[in-house]
Amino acid sequence: MADAKTQIDEIVKSQDVVLFMKGTKSMPQCGFSSKVAGVLNYMGVEFADVNVLADDGIRQGIKEYSDWPTIPQLYVKGEFVGGCDIITEMTLSGELDTMLEQKGVGFDKDAAEKIREANA
Repeated sequence: MADAKTQIDEIVKSQDVVLFMKGTKSMPQCGFSSKVAGVLNYMGVEFADVNVLADDGIRQGIKEYSDWPTIPQLYVKGEFVGGCDIITEMTLSGELDTMLEQKGVGFDKDAAEKIREANA
């Protein structure tokens, strides 16, 4: 598992925003992954996607790396942010906007506001 952990660490530290997910951002293969990728895509966040279904070592390794049992998992500037429920809550509360701004990650503020309006 050390190789997977090293690989995960390199991915997380080399990309500003990374989503470990089932499937890809253009073809998610689970509802939770689809929801998080959809939010990021809609908000115009540039992010790397890692399909955990393509590599069982990564699939198991990411759970140990973050000490988080579920996928998807979002990382911003090397920091674990959370899974689907946490990202959804952060999006609706505006917390995700604040975190992205603080970390210097570009996104469409109007799109973020539209998500909140649609869920109000």
